[in-house]
Amino acid sequence: MIENYNIPFWIYLAVVSMFVGGAMKKILACHLSVGPTLVAWLGATVLVERLWVFCLPAMLLLVLLAAMGCIYSRSRTAQLPNLPAQGKAVFITGCDSGFGNAAAKRLDSLGFEVFATVLNLEGDGARELQRSCSSRLTLLQVDITQPQQVQQALLDTKAKLGLRGLWGLVNNAGVCVNFGEAELSLMSTFRGCMEVNFFGTVDVTKSFLPLVRQAKGRIVNISSPAGDQPFPCLAAYGASKAALNLFTETLRHELNPWGVRVSTILPSSYKTATSTNHAYWEQQHKLLLQSLSPALLEEYGEDYMTETKDLFHSFSEHANPDLSPVVNTIVKALLSPQPQARYYAGPGIGLMYFIHSYCPFSISNRFLQKLFLKKSLVPRALRKQSGLDMNLGLHNNNNEEKLQQL
Repeated sequence: MIENYNIPFWIYLAVVSMFVGGAMKKILACHLSVGPTLVAWLGATVLVERLWVFCLPAMLLLVLLAAMGCIYSRSRTAQLPNLPAQGKAVFITGCDSGFGNAAAKRLDSLGFEVFATVLNLEGDGARELQRSCSSRLTLLQVDITQPQQVQQALLDTKAKLGLRGLWGLVNNAGVCVNFGEAELSLMSTFRGCMEVNFFGTVDVTKSFLPLVRQAKGRIVNISSPAGDQPFPCLAAYGASKAALNLFTETLRHELNPWGVRVSTILPSSYKTATSTNHAYWEQQHKLLLQSLSPALLEEYGEDYMTETKDLFHSFSEHANPDLSPVVNTIVKALLSPQPQARYYAGPGIGLMYFIHSYCPFSISNRFLQKLFLKKSLVPRALRKQSGLDMNLGLHNNNNEEKLQQL
């Protein structure tokens, strides 16, 4: 039956295998549950089969072979025990609160020697770590945008490690200081995000990399889906995380010959100290209104920007307060014998990336807008324009009716 077609059977088999294999690889990377994964993969296979109108037995053979490979790969990974934490040292940035604070406590409880950086040694986060962690934990006051503080932290860490290397570097410190369209965001906001999320992280990584290479250890960077997908009103933050993602992927290739494994963690929305601080959002909103030109403020409208601020605050209020999925993923990236290049930490992230990778742009874009900010207002200038267009339309209709009566 297959000889009736112009393309030989083995070429067909190779092409379909490459297509389905690539699709399966991306689907598995999204960490969807088994049911949706198999359904999605079978659907992709059926789509190819229908488009090319080829024989059913070949399609079923591909399904069977890929399913067996998937089961074998997962069972093999599950059988490998985690590496021991005892005797390993980890350096974590941004431990005043949030993921960094929770991760420092978890890693300390597992037996790691933890070097945790904070902005304020007298702050609540630092005191909580001192109170709840063992004597193995070392607190360091570091602003990663200040190179001299990074170098001092490196000297302090070397002094404690002696001749040992550093097993893990967890770049967690980051900021998200903007909530508004790119046109409304200050240049200081773009620079501020880049200084912390990218340049500061690069400085810390370059400074501590010799110690990590010495231990043939791990680098774990906490990034964001905003670095891969165009979240509305997060241009400054997303651009800095996009730069971080590319830097991380480049490091992963460059450090592979050294035996250093590099991973990116992409969390979903979680409650952190800043995101739930109502006074912080009000302060940022006030600063934005004061900095805009009168013309730009008139075109967008204060009510439009107030709604954006309220939506951001509401979104953060409904975020997940349980940080354990991200902390568990950090532990996996540090102790797994075969760490993944990317981890999706939290509900919905795998589905989001699946839609982003496989659905048409119009669908993925609409999904992103509905998922993140559901705005009811449009900028004031567009409202006025819409009202003017409606008035002109009514006026033209009246003129046509008068002409018809004549």
